[in-house]
Amino acid sequence: MVDVSKWPLLSVLSTQEQAAVRQACIFGTSANEAIYITHANEVFAFGLNCSGCLGTGDSVSLIVPKKLDFLRGKKVVSLSYGSGPHVLLATEDGQLFAWGHNGYSQLGNSTTNTGLSPVLITNNLQTKKVTEVACGSHHSLALTQDGDVFAWGYNNCGQVGSGSTANQPYPRKVTGCLQGKAAVGITCGQTSSLALIDNGEVYGWGYNGNGQVGVGNNGNQLSPCRLSTLQGLCIQQIVAGYAHCLALTDEGLMYAWGANTYGQLGTRNKSNHLSPVQITVDKERVVEVAACHSTHTSAAKTQSGKVFMWGQCRGQSIVLPHLTHFTITDDVFACFATPSVMWRLLSVEQDDFMTASEALRKEFDSPETSDLKFSVDGKCIHVHKAILKIRCEHFRSMFRSQWTEDQQDVIEIGQFSYPVYRSFLQFLYTDAVELPPEDAIGLLDLAT
Repeated sequence: MVDVSKWPLLSVLSTQEQAAVRQACIFGTSANEAIYITHANEVFAFGLNCSGCLGTGDSVSLIVPKKLDFLRGKKVVSLSYGSGPHVLLATEDGQLFAWGHNGYSQLGNSTTNTGLSPVLITNNLQTKKVTEVACGSHHSLALTQDGDVFAWGYNNCGQVGSGSTANQPYPRKVTGCLQGKAAVGITCGQTSSLALIDNGEVYGWGYNGNGQVGVGNNGNQLSPCRLSTLQGLCIQQIVAGYAHCLALTDEGLMYAWGANTYGQLGTRNKSNHLSPVQITVDKERVVEVAACHSTHTSAAKTQSGKVFMWGQCRGQSIVLPHLTHFTITDDVFACFATPSVMWRLLSVEQDDFMTASEALRKEFDSPETSDLKFSVDGKCIHVHKAILKIRCEHFRSMFRSQWTEDQQDVIEIGQFSYPVYRSFLQFLYTDAVELPPEDAIGLLDLAT
């Protein structure tokens, strides 16, 4: 469950305003700027407004959220921010907007003028549909629907991937080793870049002083280079921290490389790694990894729903994955990262990353997917025959073809109260009992 009030800046919103939030991004040097999108696809911003990064048309700080009318009705699919900060935003129809700090042309509009309002970026993108954006400190990446990667902005270390160190004032297609390949993911460290290819390969370029490009040395890479250590693995997710990176394979294995000053690689020490090394998290399959270019913090979520964190956490250095009480990786950054910025565009709709246990919990008593109802005290409880048969010998017997109940859509229960029977069924989905003490004796009767 996503609780936006865990983020200090969003906690100042009224309960009604918080309930309207569908997506949000907290950014800035002290996590002091916020942009959020409502369920009505209206975009609001408030906070310090450094370099006009809120896109409100000026640099005035805002305590009360202000609507960005220019983006009204445009469904946001990707949003990222730099250290200036500058902001990139991609819409569902593939448009790219940029605003904020622009001292190195990181907005991509061929100038170095600060962008106080969102500007549509079209240079070299007129016929392209942008699906994802990523920002480094002062450089930018965009991924298009056809798998092309475009880069622009500050390029002192080759982070634009053009083969030189000249700044790039507008989007330029990254070629070299990426020529003819279709990218499906992008991410940026402070001054480095990574691209994930549809066949599971990973390419990196830019500043490499801590090994964050992952090519086995610490020399800057001015053009994309394949991470050969990951050969034979099918990578499905990549993320970058300030100067370290994490990768997740299709088999749930996690790899880390780069800077390790705060233990952010999870290797039990603070030694940098120039190439990816495998990191084990509680001997479980990992389903999501998380990092942010503004922090030295790492997080991961396992198949069973456990969330781990390591690296810089509230000033402490945690050198191996530490189990938290959180259910989503976003909460690690809300509560422990410095600054408490978001590692991705936060969505209150987290279905994409639900574990099996979370999915079962969600579907209990769901009329949309159930194929059976129990009627108790005149109230219905929606369940799934397959789950009941898997979890309980009693139901395996009940739903045999010779039993009457197997042919029924509604089964009447008269000998137990609604709270007791509902708690029993819910346990089969969640392994948890939620029942007042006064009803516990009824549950014991049912169990026997």
